[in-house]
Amino acid sequence: MGFQSLFNEVNVLSYLFRRTRGLMTAAALASILSGLFSVLLIAQINAALTGDAASRADSHVNPAWVFAGIAVALMLCRMVSTALFERLGQRALAELRSFVAQCVAETPFARFERVGSARIQSALTEHSNNVAVLFVSLPVILTNTVIVVGCLGYLAMLSWQVFLFALGVIGLGAVGYHLVHLRAIRYLQSASSEQDRLFGHFRALTDGAKELRLHRRKSRVFMDRVLGESVEGVRRLRTRGMSLFVISTSWGQFLMYAFIGLVLFGLADDGPNQTQIMTGFALVFVFMVTPLEGLLINIPRINMARVAASRIDEITREMPQGQEKQTSPPVPDFQRLELRDVTHQYYHEQSDDFFELGPINLDFTPGEVVFLVGGNGSGKTTLAKVVVGLYPPEGGEVLLNGERVEADGWDAYRQLFSVVFSDFHLFERLLEAPRDGLDEEGNRLLAKLHLQHKVRVENGAFTTQALSQGQRKRLALVVSYLEDRPFLVFDEWAADQDPLFKEVFYCEVLLELKRMGKAVLVITHDDRYFHLADRLVRLESGKLLAAGQTTDEQSIGAEVGASEEDVKIGSID
Repeated sequence: MGFQSLFNEVNVLSYLFRRTRGLMTAAALASILSGLFSVLLIAQINAALTGDAASRADSHVNPAWVFAGIAVALMLCRMVSTALFERLGQRALAELRSFVAQCVAETPFARFERVGSARIQSALTEHSNNVAVLFVSLPVILTNTVIVVGCLGYLAMLSWQVFLFALGVIGLGAVGYHLVHLRAIRYLQSASSEQDRLFGHFRALTDGAKELRLHRRKSRVFMDRVLGESVEGVRRLRTRGMSLFVISTSWGQFLMYAFIGLVLFGLADDGPNQTQIMTGFALVFVFMVTPLEGLLINIPRINMARVAASRIDEITREMPQGQEKQTSPPVPDFQRLELRDVTHQYYHEQSDDFFELGPINLDFTPGEVVFLVGGNGSGKTTLAKVVVGLYPPEGGEVLLNGERVEADGWDAYRQLFSVVFSDFHLFERLLEAPRDGLDEEGNRLLAKLHLQHKVRVENGAFTTQALSQGQRKRLALVVSYLEDRPFLVFDEWAADQDPLFKEVFYCEVLLELKRMGKAVLVITHDDRYFHLADRLVRLESGKLLAAGQTTDEQSIGAEVGASEEDVKIGSID
């Protein structure tokens, strides 16, 4: 059963239990046997303490050997149970993370943005861990359940009247523990929320170190009122929560020992077998204290796992619809790319309204450098994402070499492009297909961009990424070169570069890419280099502007600091 089959499952837990049915059955059986052997062991101890020497002598089996056999069997069952459930926990964690990661990798980018990276990170970390912890807790829950039930059954065999009294004491202790436990959990949850804010303050303490040292009053307010109050809040809430845990545990222990006192000093009489009965009750109750506490502590983890599994269900069910098959399609031939009446709509925070891009009519050909310019918020990056296929158009059509790109062809279409976005990400390794000379070619490019003294490519990976933002962008440029795609897109690449590397990018890199026959789309505000473009495309409020057109009675050139002659749309030779 693969990842895709999970889409039709009721929930994550049922899927995992079905995936591990055989291993789960073996682990559960070992836990149950462990509990049974624990009860048999305490029964043997009670019999040895209360029996007489004559009855032991008449026995055909030496009680010592029976005790030793039960103890060894108990040890083996606990070892097997714990090992199997630990294996189950790690397997569940790995499968959940692989499943969520696969969903993310195959989900269309626009849907991924709607789900949000924060929720996905929660599914990959906290929620997956909570589900995996359930498997680690199951041996404790199963074993302790069997021990408690077995001990109660043994008590009923000794005296059903005292057993009913014991059952009432246990019920009273469990109810009290549960009520206090719920209140303690609320305190700890509040402490967890406050700790999230505290981590943000810790980051501000380091990221804002310069500002805090330049303003003493600001530093004092931050340390006393912001950071200090947050630290104190976490301490106070956690102290209250953990104190309630201690109180509830002490309450349960008190009830247990109070019951033992009542049995030994209040209910005991001179009837037959009273010594064996009273000793058995006291011994079993003392033995049962620890398993009962372990059971009460671990049962809430079942609810935590169910909540976490439902969160993972909720998140992954938002991603599968419209998933795209990743079949490693080859890079198609590129002769001409056309956008015909393409439209795309999204929510725009600044205007608190939906922003509509288009209709856009554009074409691109190999060996052509196109500059895309316009004011902030005009839709330039959105248009770039439409061009590269991250946002399939909601209206109009995209034609590659004269043929419309259909719904099942977008993954193959995207293989045309290598993009350096303004919020780019650098992976640790060069994830291109391994090829001879990759390191040498990468190091040659690093030298061209004056980075050879700071970083090198070794075994297909950069030796460091501890660089400035501008230097990291140059690494991203190296990656785009090595990808060797027919169409390259640069989103404000030169914004973080000093004048020297701006000159290198516009006057050398773009010229070299043009000679290589690459199509290049550059989003830029550097009007001094506009004359280097083959075409200048201007976007304003989601619309392409014709030559000489103005917006809000301002000239196009004034918006980017260029003259009217510099910004004409069309060929620039």
